[in-house]
Amino acid sequence: MADAESLFAALADDVRAALAPGEAFTLWYSAESSEFIRFNRARVRQAGRVAQATARLQLIRDERHARSQIALSGDPATDRARLAEGLDRLRGAVAQLRPDPYLTLEREPWQRRFADDSAPPDTSHVLARIDEAARGLDLVGIYAAGPLYRGFASSFGAFGWHAAQAFHFDWSLFHANGQAVKADYAGDRWDDGEFASRFAAARAQLEHLGKPARTLAPGDYRAYLAPAALEEVVGMLGWGGFSARSLAQKESPLQRLYDGSARLSGLIDMDERASGVLAPAFGPEGIPRSDTALVRAGRPAARLVYPRSAREYGLETNCADSGEAPHALALGAGTLAQDDVLAALGTGLYIGNLWYLNWSDAPAARMTGMTRFATFWVEDGRIRAPLGTMRFDDSLYSFLGEHLEALTSERQLRVSSSTYGERQTDSSLLPGALAGRLKLTL
Repeated sequence: MADAESLFAALADDVRAALAPGEAFTLWYSAESSEFIRFNRARVRQAGRVAQATARLQLIRDERHARSQIALSGDPATDRARLAEGLDRLRGAVAQLRPDPYLTLEREPWQRRFADDSAPPDTSHVLARIDEAARGLDLVGIYAAGPLYRGFASSFGAFGWHAAQAFHFDWSLFHANGQAVKADYAGDRWDDGEFASRFAAARAQLEHLGKPARTLAPGDYRAYLAPAALEEVVGMLGWGGFSARSLAQKESPLQRLYDGSARLSGLIDMDERASGVLAPAFGPEGIPRSDTALVRAGRPAARLVYPRSAREYGLETNCADSGEAPHALALGAGTLAQDDVLAALGTGLYIGNLWYLNWSDAPAARMTGMTRFATFWVEDGRIRAPLGTMRFDDSLYSFLGEHLEALTSERQLRVSSSTYGERQTDSSLLPGALAGRLKLTL
């Protein structure tokens, strides 16, 4: 998508010029130019490209507002006409609405720009490395790469542009017995050494899947949660955990943490990052994002406050968007070296992945979910047997609270692999976590 920033800026100027007296607008832009490659049995089975762009236009007049999402073609004349038609439709909608008493608009003429103009990973090089690593294995996976674009403009003078390079390779290795190991590698620059290390770790786990499986009785076990498993756990906190609105309405799963009746381990520091990440430093509503400390030493430091929540509940905004959920959550590193994880675990569970997580008792921050793919039984610091799928049900205040023993010194970048509608810019930076107790229920 050649010169996407200029195309977006021109569209914003067109909307600004078309406004009638008393009207204001915001314009959000989301686009990608992506390459997708699907693998089956370690062979390329499907390859293609997707180039798409959408605009979200909001019209504001007399405290009334309405918005419309418009597919863009990339042709300036066509897109100018589509936005003009969208503006006319919004005028008709706004005229029928009541004033919004909690409408809060960002009126500061802020300017933010980030543009990674580097080339995406060389596809032929990536394919050669994957072919070399997967030769003789049953690999299934998908590789996606290419630039992601986000933009924002308003009639108040705000303008933001974000162009980031990103790739994500998500794969599974299948054993002859039907069991599988899942792994991934993501970032903005392809590194052969990092990919080789992650693939070698997955291949080593694949060999353990050939051992006789072990069945455990329900109960409490020592457990190590790899970064991919921990990603599912902290991802649940996006369901209102840090939200000022959810906390004010007593609906947050971290309610007890914020009211002081419970705490997480002193090892836990959590931050929402706005700088140096895949997500833009501004959101669809035109709110500039900033780095925010959410948890310090297991205690709450801040909540995510959208301007509408600030107005409704008498709080001060800290640049969250309307969902009041993290987009780039970072959990602080610990001191446990990755190479020492099995020795530190001793005897217990090595959990590579989790899925189907949900709150079983949200006020107690108690969640339930299933182990997925490679989960192993470890004795005396050595993997002894693979484990079948099992369910856990436990509180964050237990396995990330009083029973958390260590976090790894190495952290792993976890990039959203979702391609529903478009590639996403959400990510997290996570260590692994060693807990002295995790409750299995079946």
